[in-house]
Amino acid sequence: MKKSVLCCLVLLLSVLLGMGAASKSMAQEKVYINGIDANFPPFAFVDKEGKPDGFDVAIVDLIAKEKGFKVKHQPMDWDTIIPSLNAKKIDFVASGMSITDARKKEVNFTDPYWTVAQVLIAKKDSNLTPEAAMSEGRKVGVQRGTSEAKWIEENLIKKAGKKFEVVYYDSAPLAVEDVLNGRIVAAAMDDAPAKDAADKKAVKILGTFGMPEETFGYAVRKADTDLLKMLNEGLKSLEKSPKWEELKAKYGLK
Repeated sequence: MKKSVLCCLVLLLSVLLGMGAASKSMAQEKVYINGIDANFPPFAFVDKEGKPDGFDVAIVDLIAKEKGFKVKHQPMDWDTIIPSLNAKKIDFVASGMSITDARKKEVNFTDPYWTVAQVLIAKKDSNLTPEAAMSEGRKVGVQRGTSEAKWIEENLIKKAGKKFEVVYYDSAPLAVEDVLNGRIVAAAMDDAPAKDAADKKAVKILGTFGMPEETFGYAVRKADTDLLKMLNEGLKSLEKSPKWEELKAKYGLK
């Protein structure tokens, strides 16, 4: 009888210790929040089932698995995403963000992982050139808060004195829809989402409009050096693996 009681006590103690270890492990498990643009295919978007997807989303999921942390992808308004990062509402931004001098004053970036050109798209039957699209009396759309929006404002409107009207949108796909319905003659965006739109909609790429190529990187707060190092290591490891090419093929990137 005494032996039976002793065995029960030992078993109970083991269970309690196991629960304590599990609770400690759960408490120590780090969850990072990645802020994404929900309408920036193929790099980041929300699918028909309401789940975050895209090239950057898939990359971060693989890095999280390799580095042993959890990640939540949080859709955000793009023009507020850096303030949200610095206000600690999110932990980093992996969502096709261009590395610019202005942004580097506010955040730190990983090493570049993608190069992009900025282009104009128009209806498939359009005979406009980029120069003609950005001429007086015409309307060109662009997503607010993007590097191309800032470049157009500073270099074409202010410096060059172009007289076309810039129409701002919350996302590139909304600008594409207004190209199709004739509210604007063209929309400016990165070449990857432009190619995605041309594959799915009755639009075509007119060409570049003078803006230099840019590179994408993941953004973190200035103080988060450990997170920056972890993301850089994860990117470097993934770029050397066959999975990188598989992801590019999956999301239609070349």
